[in-house]
This record gives sequence, structure tokens and C-alpha cells, in this order.
Amino acid sequence: MKLLIVNDDGINAEGIRHLVNWAKTKGEVTVLAPKVQQSAKSHSIEIHGKYEVKRIDLFGGVEAYSVDSTPADCVRIAALGMKKTFDLVISGINCGFNLGGDIHYSGTVGACFEAAKIGMKAMAVSACFTSFENAVKNIDRVFAEIQNKRMFDFADILNVNFPEAGDEILVTKVGSAIYSDRFEFLENDMVKPNLICLYDGSRNLELDTDAVMTGHISITPIRRDLTDRSAFELITKKVG
Repeated sequence: MKLLIVNDDGINAEGIRHLVNWAKTKGEVTVLAPKVQQSAKSHSIEIHGKYEVKRIDLFGGVEAYSVDSTPADCVRIAALGMKKTFDLVISGINCGFNLGGDIHYSGTVGACFEAAKIGMKAMAVSACFTSFENAVKNIDRVFAEIQNKRMFDFADILNVNFPEAGDEILVTKVGSAIYSDRFEFLENDMVKPNLICLYDGSRNLELDTDAVMTGHISITPIRRDLTDRSAFELITKKVG
């Protein structure tokens, strides 16, 4: 199996080291990751200027490149620039959950959307802010579950989130956003966002938000198709 490893926390982040160490047990690994922190860059790419792509020796002989751009560009450089092919793109392990409506902001998930756009299967992997221990402990079990149930036969992108503790695996839907910001207006025309949690303690285990916040591992199939199919059917029938 040929695996492309990317992330949004940057090539020197702890999470990607754990992911590469695990991925090496599954096949041939190539790493392209941002030179610096790129969290919340979503699916953005650089189209106006040049940027650095530098080969580095950081993962014990694994072919790896530092990319001075976004997570989506890491995928683009590997597939479109270097003309490499992969059986699976894995993005992470992100420091912090990517759940509910907040996945729209995620650079971790954005890389997976770019992979799917190009025609590759992709998996986003995220853990709680405080520790990667549970993710590292259970990622092999989760991957086995994905393979045993042939989940990639039905979905191009799987979004996996590991709680701080808990090993029950649930297949879930996308819930509501669990994070927002309070904006603090400062001197000299500056503004500072301050993260707040919106989770209300609900326990609908069909939703990724509630599942993970109550100690379950969540696997959520997501897609890049943005068409509102219900609206499309209603509008076209009405027009017809």
C-alpha cells in the first residue's frame, strides 16, 4: 500500500510523527507537510506566488518534504507536481478535534477534500488537545475496522476523531459546530479571537460531536459534493 501522509499542524508537529511511525507498518510512506502551522486553513491553496518544497530527513529514511504552503497544496504537489500515486492519503494526527460544522475550517480535512477531488481515498485523523495516547493506542484497531467493513467502498473521505479516553468505535453523522469565538477588540485596531466551546452535554451518539465528547471513537463518512439535492429536486420540479 502506498500512503501519503500530510497534516496541518506542520512537519515538526508531534502528531505527524506518531502517524508516520504507524503508517510505516502498513506500506510505503511519503510525507508532505506544511513548513509551519496551517491550522484552520481549510481547503485553501496558493495560486499567486511561488513557495518552497524542500526534501528533509526527519522520519528515519522516509521520503519527506517540507512545503511552505497549505495542507491542500501538500496533496497537490505530491499528486500533480511530483506525479506520485497513492492508495490512501492520511491527514493528521491533528492536535484537537475536527468535529461537526467545524470541519469546514479544518486544514486536516481540507487536505482530504483535495485528495478526493484528485481521485484518491483519504482519511483525516484527529485527537484531543491534551494527548495523542488514545489515538496512537487505537488507530490500528480503527483502521482494521475500516478495512473489515470496506468503508472506502462507500465513501471517499473518512473523518476519524479519538477522545482522550475510550475505545468503542461508532460510525457517525456530522453534528453541529462545537467551537466558536468571542472577539476581543484591542488597541491599535487589533482584534483577538478567543475560542469557546459550544457543546451542551447532549448525548446523541449518532452525531460525531456527541460521540467523541462522551468518550467514543468516531468515524464519519463525508463527501465534497456541495449540491443541496433536496433543493435541486424541488426547484427543477417547480420550474418544470
